[in-house]
Amino acid sequence: MIMGGPLRWAPRLTLALLVVPVAAGLLGTLIPAFANDAKGFRALLDWPGLSPAVWLSLTTGVAATALSLAVTLLLVASLWGTRIFALIQHLLAPLLSVPHAAAALGLAFLIAPSGWIARLLSPWATGWTQPPDLLILNDPYGLSLTLGLVTKEVPFLFLMALAALPQADVARRMNVAQSLGAGRIAAFVISVLPSLYSQLRLPVYAVLAYSMTAVEMAMILGPTRPATLSGQVVIWMADPMLTGRATAAAGAVLQLAVVIAALLAWVLAERIAGLALIRLAENGLRAHALDALARLVAVLTGTATAAALILGLAGLAVWSVAGLWQFPDALPDTLSLKTWMRAAPDLASTGGLTLMIAVAATALSLALVLACLEAEHRFALSPGAGALWVLYLPLLVPQVAFLPGLQIAALRSGVEGHWLAVATAHLVFVLPYVFLSLAPAWRAWDPRISVAGLSLGATPARVFWRLRLPMLLRPVLTAAAVGLAVSVGQYLPTLLIGGGRVETLTTEAVALSSGGNRRLIGTYALLQMVLPALGFALALLVPAVLFRNRRGMAVSA
Repeated sequence: MIMGGPLRWAPRLTLALLVVPVAAGLLGTLIPAFANDAKGFRALLDWPGLSPAVWLSLTTGVAATALSLAVTLLLVASLWGTRIFALIQHLLAPLLSVPHAAAALGLAFLIAPSGWIARLLSPWATGWTQPPDLLILNDPYGLSLTLGLVTKEVPFLFLMALAALPQADVARRMNVAQSLGAGRIAAFVISVLPSLYSQLRLPVYAVLAYSMTAVEMAMILGPTRPATLSGQVVIWMADPMLTGRATAAAGAVLQLAVVIAALLAWVLAERIAGLALIRLAENGLRAHALDALARLVAVLTGTATAAALILGLAGLAVWSVAGLWQFPDALPDTLSLKTWMRAAPDLASTGGLTLMIAVAATALSLALVLACLEAEHRFALSPGAGALWVLYLPLLVPQVAFLPGLQIAALRSGVEGHWLAVATAHLVFVLPYVFLSLAPAWRAWDPRISVAGLSLGATPARVFWRLRLPMLLRPVLTAAAVGLAVSVGQYLPTLLIGGGRVETLTTEAVALSSGGNRRLIGTYALLQMVLPALGFALALLVPAVLFRNRRGMAVSA
């Protein structure tokens, strides 16, 4: 990292690590899908659940993305600059670290017919003495899945919006628009939204691609007869007789085509919305009456999103120590650590392996990101739009479309089932998040400090190690914590590249979700959530300790 030559090659190496696995995986998926006279596609077309599965993937993904974006923009438009906005920011930001599987399990424990909501309502409103016969989880329309996706994606889009707001020059634009008579919502829509959304476009595309192809959340919350298309592809991939591999490859190709079609339709909707926005601006949109209503809706939706996740996770914690807990009791009769004690050996080994994989993937990702950003600074590199698209490539291309191809490559090379292979697969997904988390703070560092160090005779490497890195320690550790959280939450890469032999907290929690042992599910899901939380706690604690006598050196994330 300190040598000029290798440092110059860091951006190219990083881009290659993102492009090559995705391209190779897609190729490895396409070949079996079209082999033997497209036998896989013929089997796929003969499957009676194809149309409902495609429709479920499309509707749940688009609905979840649209609702998540609407809630995010409503929060920013109506509450930006207020104390409530800061409160919601502090509520939603930590929830980004919650793995998707843990969030889905927590939500399932909350909204199930025997869940916490039904238990709390029973004594006061319903009089239920046994769980109602309602199909809430795994409903055929995917409503529970959509709700779960929204509660998990709103924090992500909200934080992306926070990072983009400084470039949108919100204060000046809002002041100008409001001085011309526009209400707060109208001023935001006309003057801020175009600039803000241009920076949110790629994150929104990533949310759309993920929401349409989510596997772990679909297995926990989604329909089962049929499953979503991505869920069914994983079922075919898991066929021990290997007879479903060609069909799975064909399904993965179809899933990719459906995602591309949805993205194109979304782009068309953007164009139509842009034209409508121009028309509204020309007509002098004022809409003062919307401000109070929008603020109320924003507070309710933001609070509901945070509360759903927090209460769901609290439910996981309670179930993990629950003794006898009969319906409709709101709380268990007794608390016990028996489940933790019985599961301790398995939790220790599984948690240790999960942490080892996450640390390996995060450490390598962080080293590559630091090298790229330092090369960008030293050699005055200016990444273009193409580099940003490559950075988002693993997030835009559905995992289910290229990971089956990588699994075949791992199987033939003999590395399938090794934890290092799984960590390498995690790297493809961890690296973009680490870069997106660290780049804004790194680029905002005052370059005059570097000039001062160089003028005093320090080498560029010494400036990096003794000035820049210590001063940016908190953003660096925060980015590492984000990477750790992303790795801990990876399900499909672990399942496929690990060949079912690499057991992490996420794969075990999802596997247990099909059973009825809520106490054991709670222990695995809670520990899955605790590991990322510890990473973020260390990201706050370490700089606070190191800089307790040098507060001027600390740079916040």
